[in-house]
Amino acid sequence: MSKTVVVVGASRGIGKAMVDLFAKDPSVTIYALARDEEKMRKEFAAHSNVHCKPYDLSVDDCADQLEHLLAKVEHIDVLINNAGYLVNKPFEELSHRDFARSYQVNVIGVMQTVQALLPKMERGAHIVNISSMGGFQGTVKFPGLAAYSTSKAALVSFTELFAEEFKHTEIKMNCLCLGAVQTEMLHEAFPGYEAQISPEQMAAYICNFALTAHQWMHGRVIPVSLTTP
Repeated sequence: MSKTVVVVGASRGIGKAMVDLFAKDPSVTIYALARDEEKMRKEFAAHSNVHCKPYDLSVDDCADQLEHLLAKVEHIDVLINNAGYLVNKPFEELSHRDFARSYQVNVIGVMQTVQALLPKMERGAHIVNISSMGGFQGTVKFPGLAAYSTSKAALVSFTELFAEEFKHTEIKMNCLCLGAVQTEMLHEAFPGYEAQISPEQMAAYICNFALTAHQWMHGRVIPVSLTTP
């Protein structure tokens, strides 16, 4: 059965790996969304079932962008909100712009994306929000990540609230809080740190979760990490 998948934050790291993995199935049509359209077109040129669209979560016209970009898409089966913006800076040095951009990209833009695409999910869909262990209650927190981790915690709360409000519909939403994966963003946060998990390994887990987990869970916030707490 054919499926339509939208991956937001698809130009690098885990997002890119997810698009590559989904694209191996010719019955899946993928819409890859990120700011760098040119990079995506080069990366996914070999995949005829991948459509690259320029999408910027950092501005407040997300709905207008999506109305134009996905106007011809009739139905969405899977939406993966994978985009993220990281600021690594001592708390006392964080500016209003740092906070505003972190929250716009990491949670407000996600909520606006979901709002805009809800009409295309009326027949049932699975929305997967990608958060961080930094936003998962009770885990180790790291200095310099106040803007990033608190915005990812807000994404966790949104997942639970959405699930309650839409519990009588066929639309399901779950949230994965990822631990260390060897991506560009990890290098920005922790230069020199070597993670045990590659983007491709994590992408395989997320893709399978996105296609199947909504059959038995809704509103769940799941830590995906090799470290504890």
